[in-house]
Amino acid sequence: MKVENKRILVLGMARSGIAAAELLLHHGAIPILADQKPEEAFGSDLDSLRGTACVFRLGEDPVSLLDEADILLISPGVPIEAPVVLAAREKGVSVTGELEMASQLLRGEMLAISGTNGKTTTTTLVGKIFENAGRVTHVAGNIGYPLSAVAKVSRKEDISVVEVSSFQLESIRDFHPKVAALLNITEDHLNRHGTMAQYIKLKQRLFENQKADDVAVLNMDDPVLFKMASKLKGKVAFFSRTRKVENGAFVEDGKIIWQWEGTRRAVCDVDQILIPGPHNLENALAATAMACAMGIPAPIIRHTLVSFTGVEHRIEKVRVFQGVTYINDSKGTNVDSTIKAVQSMKVPTVLILGGYDKHTDFMPLCKEIIASGKIAHIITIGQTAGQIRQQLAEAGYDAVQHAETFEKAVDMARSEAQVGGNVLLSPACASFDMFKDYEQRGEIFKELVKALR
Repeated sequence: MKVENKRILVLGMARSGIAAAELLLHHGAIPILADQKPEEAFGSDLDSLRGTACVFRLGEDPVSLLDEADILLISPGVPIEAPVVLAAREKGVSVTGELEMASQLLRGEMLAISGTNGKTTTTTLVGKIFENAGRVTHVAGNIGYPLSAVAKVSRKEDISVVEVSSFQLESIRDFHPKVAALLNITEDHLNRHGTMAQYIKLKQRLFENQKADDVAVLNMDDPVLFKMASKLKGKVAFFSRTRKVENGAFVEDGKIIWQWEGTRRAVCDVDQILIPGPHNLENALAATAMACAMGIPAPIIRHTLVSFTGVEHRIEKVRVFQGVTYINDSKGTNVDSTIKAVQSMKVPTVLILGGYDKHTDFMPLCKEIIASGKIAHIITIGQTAGQIRQQLAEAGYDAVQHAETFEKAVDMARSEAQVGGNVLLSPACASFDMFKDYEQRGEIFKELVKALR
């Protein structure tokens, strides 16, 4: 992608927008900064861009700025059908996303990971494997560190492991990972994508530009992904925790096995993996398949699997207080993610549940809560509290209270928790009704728990 001397309208000045503007400056472009918020709302966040070639047009209607731009660059938060995007197309202004632009300016090899759940854990784990193999490794994308920031400093001998969301996949064109993994697909983000069919179609775009010698890693235990395999151009490496696969990673006699084009090697004992739950075994299998496909030796993969303790905000043990273990799973932003957290609970647990409405059906979670037998009480919060309570009642579960504030939810959970039990924050919802993002929600939960006296 040639950007030198181009006037590029950067829409959305959160982390990815700022990083994109810095990358464009590095390559001689003229970024036009646009956001619905006025400049004073950003405080010091934009200081790195002041005194540069950037044109500040914050708080203005972005449609009115299209006549000044050669390219419109959108952040993941801007839907591909947003009025400004449609207007750009009508005017003949090229539209690209931050991920797409960064991938074109990136040097070195690139791996990519997507899925409804497990992306961050698997991306982090794959990054650790390559670090332990001695590679200069960048972990970026939807994980919270923009790929644009990596592209600015990357070298041809580096490797980038990129977490990719469906929002980012809306605006790709030439995005081309050498190895890409799709972990699972369950209902999520239907408030933006409309239907499951459209959501699945977007996720499949992860492999859109792969060639015959690239590798697509797919979960054989997910029926949607199993069917998807026949439509892909690259080599397919399956992973499964329930059955043997011909080419890929699977569990046999309590060990993770990698089998590929006639070769076979044992990688790690399953019971040595530190991150808990069957979903994390799937994440470990996917990471193993990606690393093996890139030629990483089994001992390095094994060392990483047996030493990796997980990621922040995902089934993260915060504190044991008065005999109760408090667990932060703020990254549980959809039903399937919280189902996996519930399945990981082995003792009576008070669950804090609810948040921003993404047009989700909570009944599968309600049924799992009853089936698990481990959820002793539920505290609801946020926009979805009423819907969750109604669907729990329909499923036959009534040990529910509502908290008007997050602080009250923690207090109520403390009161209901049993000695030897857990308090689990796993909301099954996004955080935007009460917080900036799931990270802020998790941090505040940890602060409240650590302040208990």
